[in-house]
Amino acid sequence: MPEASIETMATDEDLVRLARDGDSSAREELFRRHWDVAFKVAYRLLGKEQDAQDATQDGMIKALAHLHDFDGRSTFRTWLLKIVTNAAYDVGRRRKRQTFFGLATIDSENGGFEPAMDSDPAQNLRREDLRKALNAALDKLPWKQRETFVLFAEGGLSYLEIASAQAIPIGTVMSRISNARIRLQSYLQGEEGL
Repeated sequence: MPEASIETMATDEDLVRLARDGDSSAREELFRRHWDVAFKVAYRLLGKEQDAQDATQDGMIKALAHLHDFDGRSTFRTWLLKIVTNAAYDVGRRRKRQTFFGLATIDSENGGFEPAMDSDPAQNLRREDLRKALNAALDKLPWKQRETFVLFAEGGLSYLEIASAQAIPIGTVMSRISNARIRLQSYLQGEEGL
């Protein structure tokens, strides 16, 4: 049985400490460990693969360059996703948010993109239609509501972590997520005829 490296067994906080001390393998492990969730958040916020890659890369570079600013009041992942969210906002503002729907699916196991191919072409079309409808519905949400919902749904952050990352009361987080769900359901029912 192969032995796990120290980096894969270390906590994020341990890796941050090592990275601050100049350990490049710790920086690489932090990058590797959090790239997928950061990309998924950026992709849901921006709706375009290239923009999401740009935002994720910008956010990761900023986070790793400013590790000394991480004070440990939140988890490293919460802190990083806030930086990536801000980078996505910047990319969206620079690019004036163009809606894009590709013919690819998110491979949740590997965090990458794969061509949308299954044995049932009709199922592919239904899935692609649903993905388009969801992206269109997300586009209709106000930015702050969308950001909060995506951090919860794609980023996997708790209400408390989102409240900390956005510097808002937990009640506001709950309200934004609830309102986003209601709006998304309404938009999707209108699109899908549910």
